[in-house]
Amino acid sequence: MKMGKLKLKGNLVLAPMVDVTDLPYRLICRKAGAALAYTEMVYIDAALHENAKTKKMMKTCKEDSPLGLQITGDRLEEFEKFVERKELWNDYDLIDLNCGCPSLRVARKSGAGSFLMEDPEKIGKIIKILKGTGKTVTVKVRLGFKCNNVLEVARIVGKAGVDAMTVHARLATQGGRDKADWSWIKKVKEAVRSPVIGNGDVYSGEDAELMLKETGCDGVMIARAAIGDPLVFKRVGDHFKGNRYDTSPAKLLGREGVDLSENLKLFSEYLKLQRKHYGDGVDLSKVRYVGGKFLKKMKHAAKLRDEFHSLKRLKDVEGFVSQLVSV
Repeated sequence: MKMGKLKLKGNLVLAPMVDVTDLPYRLICRKAGAALAYTEMVYIDAALHENAKTKKMMKTCKEDSPLGLQITGDRLEEFEKFVERKELWNDYDLIDLNCGCPSLRVARKSGAGSFLMEDPEKIGKIIKILKGTGKTVTVKVRLGFKCNNVLEVARIVGKAGVDAMTVHARLATQGGRDKADWSWIKKVKEAVRSPVIGNGDVYSGEDAELMLKETGCDGVMIARAAIGDPLVFKRVGDHFKGNRYDTSPAKLLGREGVDLSENLKLFSEYLKLQRKHYGDGVDLSKVRYVGGKFLKKMKHAAKLRDEFHSLKRLKDVEGFVSQLVSV
């Protein structure tokens, strides 16, 4: 898949997710088969002020490529200042504008994220500004904020020169329990010239294959299914190679079979990467959240999660996971 100047080796994409897709998590998902990843969503004003938390969210390394810096905001002058400061974006392969953050409280308060869908013309103006970096520029949208206007947004960002669109096939007001309407991904794909990445309700190789077939989209973005299960990328990739998995209860995770011990080994690697890249600055609340997802399909999962969530030091977390891996 080619997006602007960027050519990917595959079409499986890890979604940007707050408190999940930090540098260590991106690295283990890449190892499992993700062809592209993004930073957690960064507010443009926070990037300009370079506060410690934001710099940590923007951290990357040589192996973390190709990588998109995902930003959001509502003030055009801040995006103009951002473009002028090359040191803020030069290390990334692309810049992605988030118009899909579903938090209604955050969106209304900041005028950013999914609330940008209320002002398609502003989205187009931001895309034009970001094109001034010379980088590949993409946008992630929902079908709309409260009302569906995704085709209008697609037309405007297309004219603005966007290099690719990711379409999460839900309104901002819809939750994960509402079925994603893939028919709108197809309509967007038919309306624009740039590549389109589909997002929403992909948990398996069968889901990914069906989305590509039904919508004609160029790539598939995986979000919730990858939390605590980075091997979903391997299973989806293997599905397209004709491989199938053991779906017996001992192996079952999600909608396809996978060896739970292999997933735990990746979590152990994730912890090592946390220590390597963040040292004493490891966010244990984030580690516990992500770790709980790794444990959810294990035998006696509730008991294991309770014990895991009570751990107060990274050293204790590492020891706990090490015991599970060795079982």
